[in-house]
Amino acid sequence: MDTVNSYGFSSEELARYSRHLIIPEFNIAGQQKLKEASVLVIGAGGLGSPLLLYLAAAGVGTIGILDFDRVDRSNLQRQVIYDEGVVGVDKVSAARERILALNPHINIHTHDVHLTSENALDIIRAYDVIADGTDNFPTRYLVNDACQILGKPLVYGSIFQFEGQVSVFNAPGEDGQRGPTYRDLFPTPPPPGMVPSCAEGGVLGVLPGIIGSLQANEVIKLIAGIGESLSGRLFIFDALTFTSVTLNIQKNASLEPVTELIDYEAFCGVTPDTEEDTIPSISVRQLSQMIRENADFQLIDVRLPYEYDIVNLGGLLIPQDELEEQLEKIATDRRVVVHCRTGKRSADVVETLRSKHNYKQVFNLEGGILQYAREIDPEMPTY
Repeated sequence: MDTVNSYGFSSEELARYSRHLIIPEFNIAGQQKLKEASVLVIGAGGLGSPLLLYLAAAGVGTIGILDFDRVDRSNLQRQVIYDEGVVGVDKVSAARERILALNPHINIHTHDVHLTSENALDIIRAYDVIADGTDNFPTRYLVNDACQILGKPLVYGSIFQFEGQVSVFNAPGEDGQRGPTYRDLFPTPPPPGMVPSCAEGGVLGVLPGIIGSLQANEVIKLIAGIGESLSGRLFIFDALTFTSVTLNIQKNASLEPVTELIDYEAFCGVTPDTEEDTIPSISVRQLSQMIRENADFQLIDVRLPYEYDIVNLGGLLIPQDELEEQLEKIATDRRVVVHCRTGKRSADVVETLRSKHNYKQVFNLEGGILQYAREIDPEMPTY
């Protein structure tokens, strides 16, 4: 029978964590802090994969996993916590099984939900440290504000193509004051569409592993009370040139304290303020019906040629950056439906066609080809 020592560790755990225990600055006291701590990882994707794996391996006693997505084959290029065997499985369940297989001595709580202003405080309140692995601005501001209201330290990471960023927000200082927050760094979100997501702009597969591991390092340091955290600093890494820079972040005295959660999609301009601002669009079910009924319309695909080769709906391929050169191919005498992978690029094209070229019957396909695969043809390959 495996005995438990006075610190609460079994002999099997002591063997598992032995490389931590022999570090003089860490030792069994640091390991005990990890065992007693709870960490919520928001987003079980590219950044969440190394975060979850290394926090579990390190022995963080309670780990929360929050994500509402399912594993897609296109995730496997960077989300190394998953494999082919769990494609189609909800991410929180697949991630839970993987990290429990890595370390059965920890507790896992799963939150298969979309984080909102209505549930964020209740979920985040239960954890000591929050790690943000999300990829959109509304959720980043929501997580930041919830952590500020609840007094929780937030370990931030972001990635795009070849660049990654890491920082620690709202961390307690030696003077008892909290460090800078995400709003001190970015008081207002960028204009909608200025910064594309990884789904639209891409990301080098190894980059989330690098940045997520750095986030895990900051989480462990915060819990164990060792070293110097990135509170008040933003670390920026360029994988293409293998260069980095660290910028100082100052608290913005002009910012009002956050006291309540708001509508973050409206704050970030994701939802239109008026009906007139809405890009004319159709749903994938409407498109499917138009195809079945052989309706008189033109389907335009504005993705890149290699994307078209992976999967397509039979539309005319006009890549977004070739729109002006191929404008004459777009019909003016009938309905035109424009689509891309997620609906973002096609929405920009529809806006250009309507505002600049005076097209009247052009519509965006909501959710793009990914939504078509979800609702209409689940067997369709995605990427």
